[in-house]
Amino acid sequence: MTGTKPTRTARRGRIFPEIQWTPEQKAQWRTEREEFRKRCQVIFDQVKPDLMQTHYNWYITIEPNSGEYFINKDEFSGANSAHEKYPGAELYTFRINETGVCGTI
Repeated sequence: MTGTKPTRTARRGRIFPEIQWTPEQKAQWRTEREEFRKRCQVIFDQVKPDLMQTHYNWYITIEPNSGEYFINKDEFSGANSAHEKYPGAELYTFRINETGVCGTI
């Protein structure tokens, strides 16, 4: 008894093609993220000189709507504290140093 093997075609590309963004949507998202970062940067620049003296290379997570910030040695502990107090809010994390950058490339 000879049978033919069913042939399968491999799926290529994305699993959910309906989530494709147009270039305009991508540009809008980048613009919104940059505006959000700038709002947080203002708060960070205000508190950075004092915090660099006592908390150098720690992390600061900022909730810009309230202006409140959370400081912790661990990047995720500070963010978790912020999420507990402000669930669902957008937060931004900086490293308390000269650049404010959390990692390296």
